[in-house]
Amino acid sequence: MRDYLSDIPSRLDTLRRLNYQFFRRDFLLTWHKTDPEIETVLTLADILRSLYRSNISCRVFQTGLAVSFFRDKSTRTRLAYASACDLLGLTVQEMEEEKSQLSHGETIRETANMISFLSEVVGVRDDLYLGRGNKFMLEVAQALDNGFREQVLNHRPAVINLQCDLDHPTQTLSDLFHLSKYFGGLDKLRGKKVAMSWAYSPSYGKPLSVPQGIIALLSRFGTEVVLAHPEGYELVDETLEITRKNAEKSGGSFSVTNDMKKAFKNADIVYPKSWVSLAAAKQRTVLYDARDQAGLKELEKEALAQNALHKKWLCDEDLMAGTRDGNALYLHCLPADVQGLNCKEGEVTMGVFEKYRVQTYNEARYKAYIIAAMIILCRFRDPARLMDKLFREKVSRFG
Repeated sequence: MRDYLSDIPSRLDTLRRLNYQFFRRDFLLTWHKTDPEIETVLTLADILRSLYRSNISCRVFQTGLAVSFFRDKSTRTRLAYASACDLLGLTVQEMEEEKSQLSHGETIRETANMISFLSEVVGVRDDLYLGRGNKFMLEVAQALDNGFREQVLNHRPAVINLQCDLDHPTQTLSDLFHLSKYFGGLDKLRGKKVAMSWAYSPSYGKPLSVPQGIIALLSRFGTEVVLAHPEGYELVDETLEITRKNAEKSGGSFSVTNDMKKAFKNADIVYPKSWVSLAAAKQRTVLYDARDQAGLKELEKEALAQNALHKKWLCDEDLMAGTRDGNALYLHCLPADVQGLNCKEGEVTMGVFEKYRVQTYNEARYKAYIIAAMIILCRFRDPARLMDKLFREKVSRFG
């Protein structure tokens, strides 16, 4: 049996030397975290993964709730959050908005406090409406700040972004963890070409947060980031500017093209993924605020028709042949729209997807550890000491 514990002392040393400030804070946007803080999340996630794989308990809470607040559908992130919380000893309580008093007009301020008396973390997914998701999370965080300051709450629960309109940090950090493992370290990403490309989907309205999060995060590591999309599928200006600054600071580069083939040429990493057009994203928020259900249905028809004009934006064998040695690493947050598998026409051919399917599963499996690392960092003052205690005591998960 492989010894997963042998590298833990060196990772603990890394954790001790890194400079980070997470305690009593939240994890909302990756670009609000420093480079050492990003490395800290990955290092701690790696320690937790090794402990778990060695059947060592990672319970750092004896009691406590983890509130799960999903305002959009989810499979991987929902289960990864539940798994992470269970790993740490927390009980997950799902908030169903239509069954809560929010649906009857209760304020976010009041709801946030009422669900947090014995809670350690509040995980929120709110990604559908541009200009609303991150704002909602900030309002929850502000309400918790006030509740803690006013001594309504005994402690300040952490708010974890499980995807908003701007960023999907648990996903992009899982992607980064995967890349680090695949290429042999974060330093090995320097000089790699990353193609973050729009791809055709027969479904409507996928959020902008994954492509925005990917380009903003990977541009930190000296990579050559190329964003590709048809005209009209631009990303939010704020994230484009962040990416440009990151690329300049890291010694990498950032460019935008309307040519998928050009983006894939000599790429080391490709991430073909559909997202809603920027105009449709903005209009969807307006219609949602106006409670215009008929308008939303009409917008969906228009957006699908717009998507259908770009069916040639497909990740196929020919495009992959033009990547570095014809063997770029394919990434996807899943579920992918696989042509001939779960849709007639979609983002990627079945041949390409099957070639990299196991790698995409490996990419996804890191998310629970990333989320668990975020929770520990935000709730404990000295995570390195905590991990060292788990490592030394080696309490079996099987009792």
